[in-house]
Amino acid sequence: MAKLTLYNTLTRSKQEFKPLNDKTVGLYTCGPTVYDYAHIGNLRTYLFEDILRRVLEFDGYRVKQVMNITDVGHLTSDADSGEDKLEKGSQREGKTVWEIAQFYTDEFKKNIADLNIKSPTVWCKATDYIAEQIDFIKKLEQKGLTYNTSDGVYFDTAQYPDYARLGKLNLSGQKAGARVEQNDAKRNATDFALWKFSPKDSQRQMEWASPWGKGFPGWHLECSAMSIAKLGQEFDLHCGGIDHIPIHHTNERAQNWGLTGKETVKYWVHGEFLIIDQGRMGKSEGNFITLQTLIDQGFDPLAYRYLCLQTHYRQKLNFSWESVSAAQNALVKLQTAVAGFAGQSIGCVGYEADFLAAINDDLNMPKALAIVWKLVADSKMPVAGKKQTLIKFDQVLGLGLNDLKPEIIPEEINKIAKDQEAARQEKNFQKSDELRALSAAKGYIIENTPNGPIIKKK
Repeated sequence: MAKLTLYNTLTRSKQEFKPLNDKTVGLYTCGPTVYDYAHIGNLRTYLFEDILRRVLEFDGYRVKQVMNITDVGHLTSDADSGEDKLEKGSQREGKTVWEIAQFYTDEFKKNIADLNIKSPTVWCKATDYIAEQIDFIKKLEQKGLTYNTSDGVYFDTAQYPDYARLGKLNLSGQKAGARVEQNDAKRNATDFALWKFSPKDSQRQMEWASPWGKGFPGWHLECSAMSIAKLGQEFDLHCGGIDHIPIHHTNERAQNWGLTGKETVKYWVHGEFLIIDQGRMGKSEGNFITLQTLIDQGFDPLAYRYLCLQTHYRQKLNFSWESVSAAQNALVKLQTAVAGFAGQSIGCVGYEADFLAAINDDLNMPKALAIVWKLVADSKMPVAGKKQTLIKFDQVLGLGLNDLKPEIIPEEINKIAKDQEAARQEKNFQKSDELRALSAAKGYIIENTPNGPIIKKK
């Protein structure tokens, strides 16, 4: 089995991946808050997580991937204040929160299908795990790790000595109102809500009875409760965007410790932002683009997948219409090349070894893509071997290369291409150009290569 190295945010270093179980990997990926469409910046994170899963499976592991659907508890602030995002979506669209959650969950699942992202092994909705979340709080309370205020039940972060490590937080300089909202009832600026009480003057659409009062769970709690319920008190990998590090994942880690008394997650892996005009893409920034926007502009969703493969997941990716257009052109060129390769052969062993080394080096997909194009251009390799190897690579790339069918070229065009190649070999360039123009007029482009002409439909 190949040695995979991953950058672990907890240790701030690349480490060899050593799973807790030799054969099965537990992977938790933070899912969407389903109050609006996912934007392509969100989807970049799910693409990197999909590549991680595919690499693990390529290496021979069985992956149990759990993804949550946040349909309650995520407030407009990433801390503990503001409106619930689902309630806000309900007011915006005049639908119930349950209708909002279901609609945007369905839309998210369409997005990941369009991007050829594998569905998680297990989907978890926060509203389906209210009992588990209440039980989680009870156990933290029994250990003396919680306290009550007028607006909820809070976790006392001062009791967790290692609280600051994941986010590299400067707690002595931490100010409420910067990383977290001002709340004079909290003992420490970093304390966070496990359970929020319903407003006294209005009724929420999503609220439940609890030992502490009617209300709803905090956003951070759901991921801890569901990941442990589905993957156990110790599991291998927890992923998300880098924006989750200082608050959401830091608080998850604290809760996990409070419940289990140990380090629950072995490797924390995070993806960088997609940026546009040098700023982070996001709903709050008002500059977000959905996958449907790309489709409406004539782009194949897999062109966006290809674009993301060109930049390492731990580097910022600057989105532009020019870059996605170039990605689509490259994707079509690759698909055309693979569709044109035919026959049965053994694969290209040297290229396969290089590709394996690249993907196992902290998911180095830009290098893996370079190896793909080097193989496509290698005139010494048999086309049948190229096809077999490229289809194998696509188990990780996810570009649908195995689904391509060779273009059936009309016999008339084949004859024109044959005559054009003969004229070119005879250095009769005028006739060669005339035949190429004739082919183009009939809808087919002739490209001359050292291995003979390649015919492509316009």
